[in-house]
Amino acid sequence: MSQLNDISLVAQVVVFRNTRAFDRLVGKYQSSVRRFFLHLTCGDSELSDDLAQDTFIKAYTNLSSFKNLSSFSTWLYRIAYNVFYDYLRTRKETDSLETRRVDAQYSTQQNDIGRHMDIYRALNMLKETERTCITLFYMEDQSIEKIADITGYPTGTVKSHLSRAKEKMATYLKQNGYDGKQ
Repeated sequence: MSQLNDISLVAQVVVFRNTRAFDRLVGKYQSSVRRFFLHLTCGDSELSDDLAQDTFIKAYTNLSSFKNLSSFSTWLYRIAYNVFYDYLRTRKETDSLETRRVDAQYSTQQNDIGRHMDIYRALNMLKETERTCITLFYMEDQSIEKIADITGYPTGTVKSHLSRAKEKMATYLKQNGYDGKQ
């Protein structure tokens, strides 16, 4: 039903230029797209907001290219994925993601700021491809098949990235006092 509603909204935007229909799509997906970027940037909320805005601008300008071969959310995550990697390719600053901080508003909403910082540090230890796969799988609850659609990697490669990422994160967290029972 949700996919049908998305298709109806897309059709209203493309055929009738109904911006309210697009606003409904943005409202439905903005939190998950922003959260996706928040994890990829290891907590940089300003960058996450900018990348999310770029994603929705690109989605709006290219909405007529949506062919319903996958779900609208998969198509949107694919755009978000490309926006993030375009950002990485064009980024001129040499700051690593480790130097970025979670902003005060986001971190004060968390029950355990230290644990979230450790997770972001563990995510920062991963290669970009591993971080993308682990973020989509565990934090965005996407299936391996959808991750393959979003990233363009074969499903076996997605599974390999997930396996390596889990192992690296587990090792890092164990070295920093987490025993897996928390």
